[in-house]
Amino acid sequence: MQVIRSREFTASRAWGAIDIATMNGISSRLHWTDQPFEWHVNDGEEVFAVLDGTVEMFYREAGEEGSALLHAGDVFFAGEGCAHVAHPRGEARVLVIERAVER
Repeated sequence: MQVIRSREFTASRAWGAIDIATMNGISSRLHWTDQPFEWHVNDGEEVFAVLDGTVEMFYREAGEEGSALLHAGDVFFAGEGCAHVAHPRGEARVLVIERAVER
């Protein structure tokens, strides 16, 4: 049993994370950041849930670029092949669920 108080979590660097669980090849990680990530395409699908703060998610899909402003409680789903980049506005804490990668 584990309780994680996401609003209390910080990391020593942007996009630092703690592993919550890996189940059947899917990882759940809590990230803290105050800096943008980088444009990327995941190896599979990704669920990105803002737990604290505000994040502007930029995405490219079918040749079109767009963005969505995500607040605490909002969820962004990136389907396979969806290029995206997260830009927090100040500090943010995000739960990311995706295919597990070896670290």
